[in-house]
Amino acid sequence: MKIAITAKGTDWTSEVDPRFGRAAYILIVDTDIMDFEVINNSINSNAFKGAGIQAATTVCETGAKVLLTGYCGPKAFEVIKTAGINVVSDIEGRVKDVVDLFISGKLTYTDSANAFAHW
Repeated sequence: MKIAITAKGTDWTSEVDPRFGRAAYILIVDTDIMDFEVINNSINSNAFKGAGIQAATTVCETGAKVLLTGYCGPKAFEVIKTAGINVVSDIEGRVKDVVDLFISGKLTYTDSANAFAHW
């Protein structure tokens, strides 16, 4: 399964970026083979507006089934959920540790955004 994780860096030891739309990077992890691709999200992290919606569109195009992030605003959350992607918010720590928690079933999906628009 592919999962998307917002990250401050580009490897397993990177900290999760708490911001979804303005995260520095989005890592798309394939949990079946424990490999990942890195999406540089700088175009959205520096956007004047619409960063969350653009980041959500990017995640939707990757084939990810789950998004792990710190905070996700209402518009981005709506795009993600409409695409059938589950969201786990309030995530923090290192990417590898978060992936391990997800695989072990210790994370819970959320049913609503946990950040205001333009956070």
